[in-house]
Amino acid sequence: MNDYFEREAKFHMHTYGRLPILFTRGEGPFLFDEDGKKYIDFLCGLGVTSVGHAHPKLVAAIKEQAEKLLHTSNIFYTSPQIDLAEKLVNISFADKVFFANSGAEANEGAVKLARKYSKMHKGEERYEIITALKSFHGRTMKMLAATGQPDKQKPFEPMPIGFKHVPLNDFAALKEMISEKSCAIMLEAIQGEGGVNPCEKDYLKAVRSLCDEMDLIFILDEVQTGIGRTGELFAYELYDIEPDIMTLAKGLGGGLPVGALLAKEELAAAFSPGDHGSTFGGNPVVCAAALAVLDIIDKEGLLESCKNISFKINERLTEISKVAPITEIRGAGLMIGLELSKPIAKGVVNACLERGLIINAIGDTTLRFLPPLIIDEGLANEALDIFEDVMKNLSEEEKAN
Repeated sequence: MNDYFEREAKFHMHTYGRLPILFTRGEGPFLFDEDGKKYIDFLCGLGVTSVGHAHPKLVAAIKEQAEKLLHTSNIFYTSPQIDLAEKLVNISFADKVFFANSGAEANEGAVKLARKYSKMHKGEERYEIITALKSFHGRTMKMLAATGQPDKQKPFEPMPIGFKHVPLNDFAALKEMISEKSCAIMLEAIQGEGGVNPCEKDYLKAVRSLCDEMDLIFILDEVQTGIGRTGELFAYELYDIEPDIMTLAKGLGGGLPVGALLAKEELAAAFSPGDHGSTFGGNPVVCAAALAVLDIIDKEGLLESCKNISFKINERLTEISKVAPITEIRGAGLMIGLELSKPIAKGVVNACLERGLIINAIGDTTLRFLPPLIIDEGLANEALDIFEDVMKNLSEEEKAN
């Protein structure tokens, strides 16, 4: 096993703080390492494998399409791309779709579209985008500038211009930030990498109204919240609002790389041939996979299941919080964040991993659970049994010391 780690260190750029496990196989809600040890996957590749690993319908769709056509240029038509675009339009607020390969690329496209539309209709100086502190919109240079986390920006400064940041859920600060240069407000309904911080319902509704009042474009980054993660197909449905532009990625491809930029007709019309593009975006295989994911979610009733299991998990976490240093449980559906009163998050992750449970630390005091939508109550309880034991053991060790 150490040979893998040595080779990775020798040949791969050191951009990931990897945990020392080599996974070789996945099945449903489980991952298996090279020794055959089974792990409950409560992270889903950071919210990607929402219908589980190697779902038979997903594998069949990928295999069938791969045997027909792997790739062609976007100069030509392919039916999976058209079918997926039609499907996404039919199940969302949007009228048009553009396909990319990741959430960062989808967000890049959203900013380009908002700026071009604004310059066409409102003047050359309308280009600034307001985003939230602690937000995360991707790791390209422009999306780093959009991301409200200075520590992630600093090594790569100077940042591209045109982005301003305000505290989340502070409507007065947001309104004060608007200027004659503002063209759009871009938010995550629930911040993922920033710590699982939800927008308050009244706040997001007020932002929607403000955009209408001030003639601004409202962009919703649903890269992590979209495709059933919150118990609704899209998180905006939780807030009884609609964005003008929405971005998707992560759960859409079930494990294959795909991003999507969705927009209303008037905005989408600002793009002309040559304004935006992607060599691999809308690839036939990933589009077939995304169609299969949407079909699985629908046919297997995973949205309702997500809501039910989420309720049970939150009940159990509330009980665990009585005997563990958990100060807050937040999120929606199967996107759950736990705030800890002590900087032990990474220790909890490592201890859970040793016991066969994969969870995630965001900094020193925040834990994140992103279990698959296919998880049942029995397995959720098994995972939480491990988590509870780990939290109790860490607390007892601390008292002993």
